[in-house]
Amino acid sequence: MKQILKFVLGALVLTTCADMRAQDTRVVKEPVIPPVCTTLLAHLRSAGSDISAPDADAGGNPATSDEARYERSVYVAAHDKESPLDTARIQQALDSCGRGRGVLLKATGTRDAFLTGPLELRTGVTLIVDKGVTLYGSRNPAVYETKPGSCGVITRPAHLMDHVEMNGCRPLISADHVSDAAVMGDGAIDGRGGERMLGKEMSWWQLAELTRPGYGHQVSRLIEANFADNFTLYRITLKNSQNAHVNYNNGNGFTVWGVKIDTPKRDARNTDGIDPGNGARNITITHTYIRDGDDNIAIKGGAGGVNDMTVSHSHFYWGHGMAIGSPTIGGVGHLLVTDLSLDGMDNAIRIKSNGSRGGLTHDALFDNICVRDSNNPIVLDTGYTGGGDVKGDHPPTMRDVTLRNVRISGGGKISFNGYSHDHRIAVRLDGVYLTDDADYTYSVHYADLALGPGAVNLRLPAGTDSTIHGTPAAQGTPASCKTMFARFPTE
Repeated sequence: MKQILKFVLGALVLTTCADMRAQDTRVVKEPVIPPVCTTLLAHLRSAGSDISAPDADAGGNPATSDEARYERSVYVAAHDKESPLDTARIQQALDSCGRGRGVLLKATGTRDAFLTGPLELRTGVTLIVDKGVTLYGSRNPAVYETKPGSCGVITRPAHLMDHVEMNGCRPLISADHVSDAAVMGDGAIDGRGGERMLGKEMSWWQLAELTRPGYGHQVSRLIEANFADNFTLYRITLKNSQNAHVNYNNGNGFTVWGVKIDTPKRDARNTDGIDPGNGARNITITHTYIRDGDDNIAIKGGAGGVNDMTVSHSHFYWGHGMAIGSPTIGGVGHLLVTDLSLDGMDNAIRIKSNGSRGGLTHDALFDNICVRDSNNPIVLDTGYTGGGDVKGDHPPTMRDVTLRNVRISGGGKISFNGYSHDHRIAVRLDGVYLTDDADYTYSVHYADLALGPGAVNLRLPAGTDSTIHGTPAAQGTPASCKTMFARFPTE
């Protein structure tokens, strides 16, 4: 009992420190679209996920033969092929653009689409997708493969799906060992994960659905940045990635501002929104709108951990929520999540890990959060079954986690589940309020919960080997969430 009390008292002291330390250490300002070095004009037209040629060639001459037309790229009945790719001309423009400038993809007349395979960003260069333009990813697995036959396939049996390396396919857009690169603009990038792969009878997402624990699937991510300091995404719309939309690893300085991620809720497996991980630090995600088929944000605390991160002024819709984990083995710390709405999702505030990939999650402050109609409004859980053995040699611990001014409606399950007597979770609940009489259930194990000073009306059970300390303020009226929820912007 003395050991538990010592842990709790230490956690309460450190929770105060979390308010000061939990955030991106940079001073982050709204990005600015740079001057243009090269403007590339679209040759293709889009309609949904279809891409076709205009009715005339670039000189305005009628295209009267099959050879003079670009083939439609989606579900072509007679020809399993797609339009010629724009990869070479886009890559050449990126390669020749000077630092501090950008390559602009621009519509001309009814031509508003580009079709590409993998592109590589360069130091100091911005890819700008203009308003009304869509940059589509190819459906051909061969253009992404890292070796012959490695992409668009189910790979060798592996013990766990999450442990299979995603190295059979190159990402659509990569920023690898570069600095000050960016993707900007009011257009869209569409990975077409729901469209049939060339030469196959299924889409990228259908391949993922066939891949259950014990096997791995090789598909492409939309944007992947590794060792890319000061990387920026600004105002761009990202859609229908084959896998995660954005991965950022081993970099110092990542800004996401005004970005929209839009992918279906169902049948789009593993399509995380934004995943910082593995040695990433100084991250700000702000003014974003995310709905997808998996975690809206998942902080992957693998090797090197993740530290110094802010998520602010944003709105999440369907998906698996604002998540940390499941890998926390490298540690996750100094996190601030503030002014966030989570509307209609499977999970809302979520920290997930297990005994095979756990570490320390600490100094995390969730402040001014509104949750509506979530199956799991709050889920801090160390028994995550989706990645690795639940029991193992790397048990997870959580401490100095604060939930402040969190308002919840619509019912659901609230979980504070530590790993064991010696690997616990310590959480302060300060103004955590259920705003309706919906059906709520609870699960509390190996948890040390501190209440107050703000009102808390959760009906917490005593739990298994758990403690509850503190007296919250008298019950009052929580701040309204009416202005917090916003429709997903479609224009």
